[in-house]
Formats: sequence, C-alpha cells, structure tokens
Amino acid sequence: MLALSRKKNEALIINNNVEVTILEVKGDQVKIGIEAPREIPVYRKEVYLQIQEANQASSDASAVDALKSLGL
Repeated sequence: MLALSRKKNEALIINNNVEVTILEVKGDQVKIGIEAPREIPVYRKEVYLQIQEANQASSDASAVDALKSLGL
C-alpha cells in the first residue's frame, strides 16, 4: 500500500485518468472527490464487497441449477 500525505485541495492522479482530491478535513473524517471516466466504476469498499458477495451467490446458484438440470 502506498501512503501519501495530502492537504485540503491537494490531489493525486491514478493511471493518468483518475484524479482524487481532498475536499475537506473535519476531525477524523476526510471528504474526497473522485474524477474518473464513466467506464471506470467507483465504489465504497463495503458496497463493492456486497456486490462481490451477491455475484458469488448468484454464480453458486447458477452452478447448482446447471447441475440439477444434468441430473447430478
């Protein structure tokens, strides 16, 4: 993991097309802004993990259905 120090209104660039800017710092909370192309999804980690779990559950259910249709 790369750890960087940034102050309010400072930014960093990822892969030439994603810009992350520090918008506000209040106590232990930091508000960030992210500019990225529309085709790059940006999620909070907890939401991303929920999506991954739902996809896995759907994939598992599809595999079970496929096996049932084969009589296994």
